[in-house]
Amino acid sequence: MNSRQTEIEIQPPPPVAISATGFTGPEAPTWDYYSKCIHCGLCLNNCPTYRLLGVEMDSPRGRIRQMILVDQGRLKLSDSFVKHIDQCLDCRACETACPSGVQYGVLVEAARGQIVQHYRRPLVARLARRLVFHELLPHPKRIRALGRLLRFYQHSGMQDLVRATRLASLVGMKDAEALLPPVSDRFFFDQLGKAFPAIGQRRFRVAFFAGCLAQIMFNELNEATVRVLVKNGCEVVIPSGQLCCGALAVHAGERDLARRLARKNMEVFLGESFDAIITNAAGCGSTLKEYETLFPADGDPRERSAAFSRKVKDVTEFLAAVGLTQSLRETRLRVTYQDSCHLAHGQKIKDAPRELLRMVPGVELVEMFNADHCCGSAGIYNVQQPEISLALLDEKMIYAQATRADVLLTANPGCMLQLRAGVARARTGQQVMHVVELLDQAST
Repeated sequence: MNSRQTEIEIQPPPPVAISATGFTGPEAPTWDYYSKCIHCGLCLNNCPTYRLLGVEMDSPRGRIRQMILVDQGRLKLSDSFVKHIDQCLDCRACETACPSGVQYGVLVEAARGQIVQHYRRPLVARLARRLVFHELLPHPKRIRALGRLLRFYQHSGMQDLVRATRLASLVGMKDAEALLPPVSDRFFFDQLGKAFPAIGQRRFRVAFFAGCLAQIMFNELNEATVRVLVKNGCEVVIPSGQLCCGALAVHAGERDLARRLARKNMEVFLGESFDAIITNAAGCGSTLKEYETLFPADGDPRERSAAFSRKVKDVTEFLAAVGLTQSLRETRLRVTYQDSCHLAHGQKIKDAPRELLRMVPGVELVEMFNADHCCGSAGIYNVQQPEISLALLDEKMIYAQATRADVLLTANPGCMLQLRAGVARARTGQQVMHVVELLDQAST
């Protein structure tokens, strides 16, 4: 198809009434977002679902075409449309491949916002979404209570019993239960409101964004992040009152909830003067850096969100930029690095983690084939779409095993969960770590 034909095919709709099922209201993307897609197809081989399923409607350009048709009222916001949008991992690898600068993440998240507004999911799905997104994630006390329950479940022998009797399979929770990480003995919630002085001369004063579920499942990672920052001349403040970043809500189309969380976090973190707001979760960081896309183009929320987002830095991005001052001992390990999608494609950060790994004496970094292909985690995608997720994970483990690395490194807790499940599934015996955990381990 030549460019002239493409232009004719996707002309914008006339400014008359849009179907009641079309994209309307504050979440409707403007035509400028759509028109950047020239339907060239360079995104196809970078899209995990298209590579796996081979279906045009499960490719970025196919999904954009469906969005346009719904927007024009020529396609109903139907079960079929919702299925193809739901099957997108929102990994944004297509953005890296796109020569036209299509902001696909904005489009697919807006489409999911429209689905929340105009489509009625089955009752069980609605109840599950309500429970997770509205009744759990925005409430730290409930997350802490969940952590205690899960810790009891794991330590009491109940988990072993469930797995031995295959009870999880009978209730359709086998894959979700297998992904459940060991709950930390201590919760990071206890550190909220504290400040940790820099070791040696203070170079920076930073705030640490601790996450939501990470505070009960990745306490050790959060503690390692704080230790590495203070050893590199940072005073680290962990503001109290911070809430879930809203990433899972954004990816699920729960944009009103995401806005409420964003307003609270901006209030907390902009209340003091910090050189940077640090996160160790690529998915959280991508959303935190894009808070301004949640608000109208004019007005105070947009200005505040832009000021907030400019301060947000992934921990690997920050440390690579300011340089390491901590002493590192020789650590003889063969490692490989798996790019987290929302760090590599969402935040466009690929070199920083690798630069840090090369600074550790004795570490041999072996590049993995297709290191920036999605591992299948994608927030809670591995629970919602387990078959696709596991197929992508199996592919990733083939590449990981081929490196003969002792350690698989990444920069996102969700990827860590997925890769640990992959190691167990493939029985490779490899260790899975965050980049900052290796820096902490190598610290003298």
